[in-house]
Amino acid sequence: MSSAAIPPSPSLPPAGDTGDGSALVALVERLSGRRLVALTGAGCSTESGIPDYRGQGRSPTRTPIQHDAFLRRADVRRRYWARATVGWARFRGARPNAAHNALAAMERAGTLAGVITQNVDRLHTAAGSVRVVELHGALEDVRCLTCGTIEARAGVHARLLDENPGWLERVSGEIRPDGDAELPEEQIADLRVVDCDVCGGVLKPDVVFFGGNVAEPTLAAAWALFDQAQALLVVGSSLAVWSGYRFVRRATERGVPVAIVNLGPTRADAEAALRVHARAGEVMPALAEALAAARDGRHF
Repeated sequence: MSSAAIPPSPSLPPAGDTGDGSALVALVERLSGRRLVALTGAGCSTESGIPDYRGQGRSPTRTPIQHDAFLRRADVRRRYWARATVGWARFRGARPNAAHNALAAMERAGTLAGVITQNVDRLHTAAGSVRVVELHGALEDVRCLTCGTIEARAGVHARLLDENPGWLERVSGEIRPDGDAELPEEQIADLRVVDCDVCGGVLKPDVVFFGGNVAEPTLAAAWALFDQAQALLVVGSSLAVWSGYRFVRRATERGVPVAIVNLGPTRADAEAALRVHARAGEVMPALAEALAAARDGRHF
């Protein structure tokens, strides 16, 4: 997956709110009275302190863990668990922000059928969203590749710290979007990796690494939710990865309008009926309230 910047579409310049509420009005006019499905990405969680992949001013990141390499190589697994142990200590402290809360409120109000998310932070569920399809899994779950046992990440983290006393206090690293951190090689080499408590097999976070595929049952659930959409609302995603962009393509094929709220250009700008260039946490609470007001016949 390339980390290169995505050029803005020449046919659809970024739309932003000029202070007169024009962007909000346009969103409400496009979405009011329609059953929505949200597709969310890393930009939905940046205001919870989790960085995104392609945020403005962000330099290209290091090569992420690859699916096949994790399965084949013990040194790659050690690198992942070392970086993830540092990242998890901070990642698990993230809390839902205004965008997550607004989407949960829209679901409770009946405006939103549910959320398809590319994020692995489970913040939509923490905010109260009920119907959430996690395309790439969640870091809170760890799966044994031998026996299939699912273990809570908190338990694995505790075992890693027990196996490596004082290790976490000796290292430091910058948290990354996927819940791990940058570490020097000498600190990675010091970590002893733990195995499955049940069978001694290899443990893997229950997420889709780069080069891996979304599980068929997960994809089926996502399509079932998407099929309820009378409009697709993209929140905080550049749509650079096919696993999310495919829903915009299907919406375009079916004539389902697509509205995008994202700080920065996206792969689907030319296909969107409307794109608002703004932070999700700034737009979504106002949109949730405005759609509720429009539904009830109130002014917003």
